[in-house]
Amino acid sequence: MVPRMTAGRAALVTGGSSGIGLAIARALGSDGYSLTVSARRPEKLEAAVSTLREEGIDAQAVPANMANEEDIKRVVDAHRERYGRLDVLINNAGVGIGSPIADAETKKLDMQLDVNLRGVYLTLRECIPMLKEAGAEHRKALVVNTASIAGVRGQGWLAAYSATKAGVIGLTEAAHMELSGDGIQVTAFAPGFVDTAMTDWAEDQVSRDQMIRPEDIAEAVRFLLRTSPACIVPEMRFIRPGDG
Repeated sequence: MVPRMTAGRAALVTGGSSGIGLAIARALGSDGYSLTVSARRPEKLEAAVSTLREEGIDAQAVPANMANEEDIKRVVDAHRERYGRLDVLINNAGVGIGSPIADAETKKLDMQLDVNLRGVYLTLRECIPMLKEAGAEHRKALVVNTASIAGVRGQGWLAAYSATKAGVIGLTEAAHMELSGDGIQVTAFAPGFVDTAMTDWAEDQVSRDQMIRPEDIAEAVRFLLRTSPACIVPEMRFIRPGDG
């Protein structure tokens, strides 16, 4: 058993082995947060977390499939066992599979529903007790749920993804209504194209140098943590020049 470490502040980041999740984890770790980082592929996750440790960041890797409820509980339990507190939850794990609605495979539909929406809901549910403790202490526990601009404006050939991300925005609004009185802020991030592996398919439409940077999203988390408890930001959208 890994001995529990005393942490001033601690964060849990899902989907943290690359892209937006890793950028947020690095920013939080650089700012002194101890981290639990989760992702589906153990080898990729461990490699990512090793780079964080090499930078002097206190971080543990806990592989998990966010479509699996027991995996989600295991991640939260591992975080509680090691750090004993949770000040920031970044619900970032997600998957997008494009196809016309008429050609959609049920298995791929279910995967997106399970990871993008059900997994976010269950992770939040399991983390609420620790978040409430942090909220009672400093009135600024933070939950960020990664949605998408596709959840704001549904995209053709991404119907399932759009629907799940719209659900994340609705869940975020409802969660904030329930939890804000406990010192917990819940914010949805709705980015357009971000320069990550998830947008490889779009390179023929949008060049990499025209995409949002993962570090831009990480800086938004820092902004939220620096505002006063009286400043509520229910949703943040990130778009490129020329986007509507």
